[in-house]
Amino acid sequence: MNNTNQQLQINDIKDIVDIPDYSIYIFSAMIIAIIIIIGLIIYFIYKYFKNKKHDIKKEYFKILQNLDLNDTKNSAYKITKYGTILASSQREKRLISSLNAQLEKYKYKKDVEPFDDNIKNQFHIFLDSLDV
Repeated sequence: MNNTNQQLQINDIKDIVDIPDYSIYIFSAMIIAIIIIIGLIIYFIYKYFKNKKHDIKKEYFKILQNLDLNDTKNSAYKITKYGTILASSQREKRLISSLNAQLEKYKYKKDVEPFDDNIKNQFHIFLDSLDV
């Protein structure tokens, strides 16, 4: 009888079963997904600020296009400010530098005369050369 009890107890114990462990694959997939998500977030932030900078240049260009050249003093300051910001190529920088030199006589005075045709032509050439 004692032998039967021992066999029953032994039969109740089951063999060791291998449980497949996929945790390393799940962890690796989560790390890769997080890296991709962070990369996408950085990419969209970069694109947002790059487009914003481009939009600012478009706004400055519109300001220069819609400039009232009859308001000589104010126009001279705006051409200098926005033109210097918008000039990127060597040609544009030379044109705005030449234009700024001629605009000096319209700044820093109480009463100024209207722009002459030479300055207006140079200003329009500068606007045409801008690549915005």
